[in-house]
Amino acid sequence: MDGTFAILFSSIFISNIVLAQFLGICSFLGVSKNMRNAAGMSAAVTFVMLLSALITWLIYNYLLLPLALDYLKTIVFILAIASLVQLVEMFLKKHSPSLYKGMGVFLPLITTNCAILGVALLNIQKEYTLWQSMVNAAGTAIGYTLALVIFSCIRERLDPAALPQVMKDLPIALITASCMSLALMGLAGIH
Repeated sequence: MDGTFAILFSSIFISNIVLAQFLGICSFLGVSKNMRNAAGMSAAVTFVMLLSALITWLIYNYLLLPLALDYLKTIVFILAIASLVQLVEMFLKKHSPSLYKGMGVFLPLITTNCAILGVALLNIQKEYTLWQSMVNAAGTAIGYTLALVIFSCIRERLDPAALPQVMKDLPIALITASCMSLALMGLAGIH
């Protein structure tokens, strides 16, 4: 299976897009205050990441490479991702207004979420096949979701905790995210 399991495991745990590569931090910190918003953002990012991995791989291999326009990949990928995010935004606005409102500014920021662009570019850089690209995107989306959901659960428990005022909200969130990141580094064999 061309190392499918290795790609999947690595993208979820070892090279976790948020906790190991530190991409997508803005949405990670922004929507992790409650589980509902975290789950909604995870679903939106997963959808956009999978579709963008498919579309960008096809565009790169069947349009940009044959026409020797591969130097335009970053711009073309950003345009494709922005279009997909617009579709998600319109869908959520119509079918789940409360989730749309809860995600606020972070939903359009999926367009600039470097995690999604990072996956598209890594798929090309590592010369993955279409199947491997989709596995990498799925694993990355699972890793993003796992990190975001666990982090939101921790933040919900820390919110009512008796912490010094200077540690409330962002400082404790950053310390918590750092501890999560260190825990994943053990999987990569970093001591």
